[in-house]
Amino acid sequence: MQTQENPIAFSVASGRTASVHRATNETDVSVSINLDGTGKANNHTGVPFLDHMLDQITAHGLLDLSVQATGDVHIDDHHTNEDVGITLGQAIAKALGDRKGIQRFGHFVAPLDESLVQVALDFSGRPHLSYGLEIPTQRVGTYDTQLVREFFVAIVNHSQMTLHIRQLDGINSHHIIEATFKAFARSVRMAVEIDPRRQHEIPSSKGVL
Repeated sequence: MQTQENPIAFSVASGRTASVHRATNETDVSVSINLDGTGKANNHTGVPFLDHMLDQITAHGLLDLSVQATGDVHIDDHHTNEDVGITLGQAIAKALGDRKGIQRFGHFVAPLDESLVQVALDFSGRPHLSYGLEIPTQRVGTYDTQLVREFFVAIVNHSQMTLHIRQLDGINSHHIIEATFKAFARSVRMAVEIDPRRQHEIPSSKGVL
């Protein structure tokens, strides 16, 4: 179905915070983020497993994150899942601004019981996803596990990051996905933290990201 999008409204408060509202014929999503938060979560998307994963990003990324979404979940979760990823990516990009002073790179290996997932990312200004998960079941609860990749495609394209995800071990679908989100969260936390040695400089030999 062809989507007619309304204009996207951005607003940025002082500090590294941003709010983004995105409305289409399929979904209505509002995201507020504070990159220098304490892990406060207020995530309600109508997709319970996605809420659980957003809570992992919040807690382990030490972000303050509010995601409020309504969508056509009577069809399936695809549009809501993707549009939350798009809007969250836009909010991250807006909160980062010109990206001066950030560490830029982040990486983490997260275990969850038998599962082990490695994430490496770069707020490079160049969107790229290398996705290496092999999730053994089609669903976790009612959540279609194919949507994990779609979420990360959306967030990568709209935050302008390079993201590599590698599954090193794991046989339980829930564990694999949750380890991925935890590793992603810790990698984002590392990458967006300010480098005290160049806190007023853009971390690139080109002078721009």
